[in-house]
Parts: sequence; C-alpha cells; structure tokens
Amino acid sequence: MAANSKLKLKPFYLMKILMEQTDEQHPMTVNELIEELAKYDITAERKSIYADIDLLIEFGLDIICLKGRANQYFIGVRDFELPELKLLVDAVHSSRFITYKKSKELIEKLEKLASIHEAKELHRNVVISNQIKTLNECIYYNVDEINKAIQLNKQIRFKYFEYNLDKKVEYRRNGEWYYASPYAFTWDNGNYYVIAYYERYEDISNFRVDRMEAIETLDEERKVINDGVEFDIGDYTKKIFRMFSGDTEKVKLQFDNSLINVVIDRFGKDVNIQKMKDDTFLIEMDVVATNTFLSWLFMFGDKVKIIEPIKLK
Repeated sequence: MAANSKLKLKPFYLMKILMEQTDEQHPMTVNELIEELAKYDITAERKSIYADIDLLIEFGLDIICLKGRANQYFIGVRDFELPELKLLVDAVHSSRFITYKKSKELIEKLEKLASIHEAKELHRNVVISNQIKTLNECIYYNVDEINKAIQLNKQIRFKYFEYNLDKKVEYRRNGEWYYASPYAFTWDNGNYYVIAYYERYEDISNFRVDRMEAIETLDEERKVINDGVEFDIGDYTKKIFRMFSGDTEKVKLQFDNSLINVVIDRFGKDVNIQKMKDDTFLIEMDVVATNTFLSWLFMFGDKVKIIEPIKLK
C-alpha cells in the first residue's frame, strides 16, 4: 500500500529532483532521474519518466530537452533567474534592519529557489558576519502588525527605545505608550521606518521599526492627514533628509559640476537643474535643513554653496 502511494507521487518527486538538481549547466539523463527516484524508494521505467515529463510540461513547468544519444533534461525558466536572486540576496545581506539570524534564514530560503549548483554561487558571495545589523529579532512581527493596522485603517500604540552606553534597551519617555496612525513604510540609509501621524506632535513623524516594541493595533481609526488630502509618500520622503523630522523650507544650492551624480543619487532624476557658466549648477529643493543636512553639505567643502535662504547661509 505504501509503495503504491509513493508511486502516485512519482511526478511530484520528479519535479522536485528537476527543480533542485538541474539547470542549463547541469542537465540529467533519464537513467540519472531513475536513479534519483530510487533514493525516494520509487521505481520507474523509462516510458513512465517520459510520460511524467510531458505531464509536468503540460502543468506549466519549463523543462528543456537536449536531444542526443541519451536525452538530457533541465529546468529552463524559473520564477527567479540567478541574477535576480543575487540581487535579493545582496539586499537582505546589506539590510541593517534584518538581524543576523533572520538574514541567514532568508538567504537559505532564497537559495532554495535555485538549483543546488546555482545556490553555491549565491552562498559564496554572502558574508553576513561583518555587517552592522539590528539586534531586534521582533522586526518581522513589527512589520506584520503595522501592516495589519494600515489595512484595517486603525491606530497603533507601541513603546520606543534606544540603547544606552551599556548596550541595554532604554525606553523613551520612561516607557510610556506612543500613539500613532501608520501610513507607509520607507527604507532609508539601510534602516526601515514607518511614516505615521504622531498625536503628541500633531504632525507626521518617522519611527525606526527595529526600535519599536510591544506594538498593538487599536480599535480607533487612523487620524486623517492634511485635512483629508491624500498624503504623498514619495514627496514626503524626498523632503525629509535621512529621516530627521522638522519644518521643510525651500533651499537653493549651488554645486560644482563634478557633483551632479551625488545630487541625482540624493534627490532623484526629477530634480530641476539650472546650469551656470562657471562649471556649477543650481538646484532648488524643499528639505528639512537639520544639522544632518548641513553635515552632508560640509562633506563637499567649497564645491557646494547655500544661496538661499540667507538665514540658513
């Protein structure tokens, strides 16, 4: 009975073998497929393998056949191509808001989307140990709870913390609850933030998700932003420089032409550029002119000047 049950699963095991062990550089013959099935205590004849392959192709699996004295088979198109998986692995690897443990787990899952041979190529390129990572293992649950509140149009409450000199968690405002209406997430400088209406300030604020704890979804509906006018997340994130809140103001800056890529990286390709005759260009942007913003400008020395407003200059 058990053997008959296994035989019924033969096409699924065949799909598993093809998905895990084959790619363009590593095709398998029918005899090799039969040998691999035997490891699962499944016996098969050549004709049944051909029939199962046809069935899997009809199901939608992209199985390529290399014609020859002994036909060879491999998986062609997968849900994710190897360069795409490399991109995702690099993103997980470089994300500061994902802990060491979660990074390792995620990368192992991504490797399973490739063949075992391509997975080795993914694994060789990853070194997590030297990266600065968050210590908060609850970030997945935080994101899930905040997303739930956004979908339900509800407010949340949470506790917000930072680390002291002893590397211990220290709650802000003596551990009092923060009440906020979450609207969106944004990723900036390797950190993950939630953009929310914060009742205490009666304005938009940003909270690092890995510094939030004990998040709860409340029964109260979210506060409406800007008197009901649709909140432009993209515009907001452009104005907030490296996630420091404050009042925005229009700033005119003069950059040396050599800094054009720096400006585009920071403000995007839509930034309005006014070319000057002295190998410089002007831009005008709404920004939050904090000390962080000024520190960024200072990095470029005399290659950047503040033109307006005069008080900021």
